[in-house]
Amino acid sequence: MPFRGDYYTLTPDAAQLVNGLVYPVPDPQFPFLGVHLTRGIDSHVHVGPNAVLAFAREGYEWRKVDARHLRDTFAFSGFRKFAFRNWRFGVDEMTRSLSRRRFAAAVRCLVPEIERSDLAPAPAGVRAQAIGADGELVDDFAIRKTGRAVHVLNAPSPAATASLEIGATIAERLELDAG
Repeated sequence: MPFRGDYYTLTPDAAQLVNGLVYPVPDPQFPFLGVHLTRGIDSHVHVGPNAVLAFAREGYEWRKVDARHLRDTFAFSGFRKFAFRNWRFGVDEMTRSLSRRRFAAAVRCLVPEIERSDLAPAPAGVRAQAIGADGELVDDFAIRKTGRAVHVLNAPSPAATASLEIGATIAERLELDAG
């Protein structure tokens, strides 16, 4: 399922408030981490993402809607179970997506001095998130083999840093299959 993450960049004055990475403590009630602040190598501070259901596989904007994709999403019982369990979280994320004031309020939980005017819009991202038939999010790095192909599914941002370990796991599984 595609989830869009809205981002902002801190204005240069506000960026002075952040010297490194600022992450919230994960809340096990919610399926996603939440808004955080990341200082890039260019000294810009990226703020986000939130997580809202994208209405198209490449739904980088609210107005990008693919009716067939939405029909397939809502037809999947796993998504309906996930949505039923997390509807409050989803409403909060959508509200934050549509309101810079609400987004800034979430950021202030981490850096109290941040104001709405300190947030400059930045491009959104879309993350593919695997959801099981039971409505639970699939843990990172689900590895599936079909024929002669090996697929690494659900590999979010730490995939690059975990690539050697993922490769070793794939090689180990292929050796077991061959033996």
